[in-house]
Amino acid sequence: MPMQPLIVGIRFVDIGKAYHFDATSVPQIKVGDRVIVETSRGKQLGEVVQIVKSPSPAPEGWKPIERIATARDLVLRRTWAQKEVEAMVTCRERSAQLRLHGVKVVAAEYSFDGARLTFMFSTESEDKADLKSLRHDMQKLYLPSQVEMRQIGPRDVAKMLGGMGACGLESRCCSKFLTEFSPISIKMAKEQGISLTPQEITGMCGRLRCCLVYEYEQYAAARKELPKRNKHVVTPMGEGKVVDVSPLLMTVRVELLGTGVREFMREEIEPWDELEALRRKSQQPCENCPNPEKSKL
Repeated sequence: MPMQPLIVGIRFVDIGKAYHFDATSVPQIKVGDRVIVETSRGKQLGEVVQIVKSPSPAPEGWKPIERIATARDLVLRRTWAQKEVEAMVTCRERSAQLRLHGVKVVAAEYSFDGARLTFMFSTESEDKADLKSLRHDMQKLYLPSQVEMRQIGPRDVAKMLGGMGACGLESRCCSKFLTEFSPISIKMAKEQGISLTPQEITGMCGRLRCCLVYEYEQYAAARKELPKRNKHVVTPMGEGKVVDVSPLLMTVRVELLGTGVREFMREEIEPWDELEALRRKSQQPCENCPNPEKSKL
């Protein structure tokens, strides 16, 4: 009987996305183990954060785990990590000498064995930056490591740098618990009734705040069940016009003639249009019913 495939999720940074690898060759693996794997950026040391037993054959394209890391491996990774800050500072200085305006070197990252050195950078414009000279100079300086330049977006920059969030939290959501960035649109702010001023919806990265997506689905679902503003409704206290809604509370604020604004639960109100239509239908004469006037003749 063939061995059941064993898939594990591995994370390479503390707050980062988990990538899946085939761990069938190391069945004794468990959550918390450090392992060595081959990635598109060379050999990396990661931590197992998830065990996924697959009932079907191992999916094609998922790379196998090379081995469980030893104490020597951990020391080797720490040694290279200590050189990353120095490499980043050197790259920044050379970038300034080359007058690469608008280019910001954010971080440097060595692979597990030091075979690759990747410099992460961001740009102020969306145009592709020409960093051939910078990469060439860094390659000569950091031989025999293979030097690469990788552009990252403003959200990734904020995640790496950390710091206080625009809302006042000591740590930004992206640095604290977000492992992936979700697509965010201005529609999400509108749906939740949030002010559209840049200060209210923009994060420290200069993009729309990640928190706009947290309650969006709940707001969107609740608004489908609530009447829109300025709609006429019928309440236990009479007819009125909707002036505001509270989607998460499922309540509606209605302006009643001569009474003022009152708040009602969703189940306490009915759309005025529907009731009016029913009322008019009930007043129409029935074609199949005998005419009472004719029956007297």
